[in-house]
Amino acid sequence: MFQDLTGKRVLITGSSMGIGLGAAQAFARCGARVGINARHSPSGLNALLDEMRKHGGEAEFFAADLSDSAACTRLVNDFVSRFGGIDVLINNAGGLVGRKQLQEIDDDFYKAVGDLNMRSALMCTQAALPHLKASAAARKETAAVISVGSIAGHTGGGPGASLYGAAKAWLHNIHKNWVDYHTADGIRFNIISPGVFDTAFHADKSEEVRQRISAGIPLGRFGQPEDIAPAFLFFASHACSGYITGQILDVNGGQFMP
Repeated sequence: MFQDLTGKRVLITGSSMGIGLGAAQAFARCGARVGINARHSPSGLNALLDEMRKHGGEAEFFAADLSDSAACTRLVNDFVSRFGGIDVLINNAGGLVGRKQLQEIDDDFYKAVGDLNMRSALMCTQAALPHLKASAAARKETAAVISVGSIAGHTGGGPGASLYGAAKAWLHNIHKNWVDYHTADGIRFNIISPGVFDTAFHADKSEEVRQRISAGIPLGRFGQPEDIAPAFLFFASHACSGYITGQILDVNGGQFMP
């Protein structure tokens, strides 16, 4: 189904674990040329890259702290230097930073949440834009930007997660502008919006809390990275989604239905 992903150059931010890593591994299995990213090299990096390369694609790691604009530009430039261009950008970097109620939020926390969840996606997309445009022109098919939103972008976020929810809603919204003004460049912009997934994001929750949350999900469980990975392949594939742009695909087991 995803044969057209073979050889595609795919940069995935924040992809050393969880949903991002699951997506990177799925692209590698399709024979793509994948760049994974984190602030620091994860443990077992060489074994991870070797395993990804076994499937006929390529894989490299690029260290960068994407809360800094200059680092976003360097990441894109380093990826292009290695692979010769970009066909698919996945803005996956993000996180809570911490949980703070309204009365506890200060300037430093506001900036940290915004830099990680908004600045990273904005500046990586900005830096990648000319390369994605060049890819579309050379391949005669659309390039793709896929950003990872959140159920919190619809609901406002859980306890102490108001800024995180607002940042994800911002991401959901800014894609609409990018669709309006950059579709002519041959680039599609779509959002994948996860619900509750069994990743480090929720590692602090007790078994009692996990069971309570699971009971509120029609499918009865937390999602796993492999549950959402095919959504990334779908939006990256011109053959599968070449006429789909400006959409939010919610992957949440039925927990929220907009």
